[in-house]
Amino acid sequence: MFKLAENISAVRAEIHRTAQAAGRSANTVMLLAVSKGQPVEAIAAAVAAGVCDFGENQVQEALQKMAAFSHECLRWHFIGAVQSNKTRAIAEHFDWLHSLDRLSIAERLARQRPSGMAPLDVCLQVNIDRESTKAGVDPDQLEALALGVVALPALRLRGLMAIPRPRAVGDQRQPFRELASLLARLRATSPRFAGLDTLSMGMSADLDAAIAEGATIVRIGRAIFGPRPDLQPHR
Repeated sequence: MFKLAENISAVRAEIHRTAQAAGRSANTVMLLAVSKGQPVEAIAAAVAAGVCDFGENQVQEALQKMAAFSHECLRWHFIGAVQSNKTRAIAEHFDWLHSLDRLSIAERLARQRPSGMAPLDVCLQVNIDRESTKAGVDPDQLEALALGVVALPALRLRGLMAIPRPRAVGDQRQPFRELASLLARLRATSPRFAGLDTLSMGMSADLDAAIAEGATIVRIGRAIFGPRPDLQPHR
């Protein structure tokens, strides 16, 4: 696990360098460790290295991990596709949801969020490349969805998320620039959107491009944990 601590230090250094080059403070970029598929021991090592935010995409797996770290002040982010039969668990246990793309799901989450909890922080997932096989709201329908979500008091709309298709290094900034532009336009349309402050974009392969275009949360898995154990070839 010493290597994991080294990886986290290297990622933080890259965030600092890239943010500084863009005229930003590294403190404006949250490191979200994508811990899906990783064992509890790896998460414990990341916590020991100072990581507080973890991203999961399988509800049952995440709940087991939450129980193992119930004594820690961690924030849990759901970053996967949201099935309607999983909304209650997400509403009751997570701090953030990055992949909201339907008003019907938002309404279920709002009904199921316990009244004693703070509003669930949510990002709207945008299908930035307009691919028919990908999740996310179409950019042309973004404002309508945002208006519906911002009216739900049990949810707190924070901003936008996207997972662009892989690109050559020289072309990586374009979709992130487009997402940042969508957020700026959304903020300008209504006072209800003036407080939107989050761009959840950028992963291990395109971290620098995302930060250069204004990412406030970067979702990093492989660069921290290495290849996921469940994706390793069998021998």
